Amino acid sequence: MDTNARPYPLRLTGELAPTLSRGLWLVKWLLAIPHFIVLFFLWIAFAVVSVIAFFAILFTGRYPRGLFEFNIGVLRWSWRVGFYSYSALGTDCYPPFTLSDVPDYPARIEVDYPESLSRGLVLVKWWLLALPQYLVVAVFVGGGWAAWTGTDNLMWTSGGLIGLLVLFAGVVLLFAGRYPKALYDFVLGMNRWVFRVIAYAGLRTDASPPFRLDMGGNEPSSDSTPDSVVPTPPPMAPIVS
Repeated sequence: MDTNARPYPLRLTGELAPTLSRGLWLVKWLLAIPHFIVLFFLWIAFAVVSVIAFFAILFTGRYPRGLFEFNIGVLRWSWRVGFYSYSALGTDCYPPFTLSDVPDYPARIEVDYPESLSRGLVLVKWWLLALPQYLVVAVFVGGGWAAWTGTDNLMWTSGGLIGLLVLFAGVVLLFAGRYPKALYDFVLGMNRWVFRVIAYAGLRTDASPPFRLDMGGNEPSSDSTPDSVVPTPPPMAPIVS
């Protein structure tokens, strides 16, 4: 079975609210300041934990479970805040202050825990193998998306194509009172790509992110990917007697 047909170990979802305030997005930068302050320190801790995990994987082939859960919690928190604010503007529901998964919040991230990881790949995947992905992600989130500390400290801004399209969505929301669904699906696809790269570069999986824009608020099923489509056999030629 082609690995591209399998679900990626990181699953990102975002449920667009049926109704959104026309003007609240103009002040969400202010409302989200407490989250931004907490996330600043959480991403510093994320970098430190990633360095520790790097050596743990190098010598044992395993990502310590407690460290893994902490860093996934940082990703969850970041995605909830981004979904509420300027990575998506997908909800007006204020994000909770927690590293834990919140099933009833409209933005979620789940990551499969790897029982073992390659000791050799840990040396090269976060910088060499992920380089083509960084070029794509830089277009999505802007040139200032990554600040490197130790193995990785992948904190991104709301610039780039994502920021531009979210701004456009906000303007449409302000004047028309609706969020264009096709635009939302595209924005979610780019965010999904970004977080897959973060998970890979952050040593949480050995599965290289696919060069594929999986759009929409829900993760695509494995049988919906192009690689899993079974081709239709050509019609048989008539038998000439």
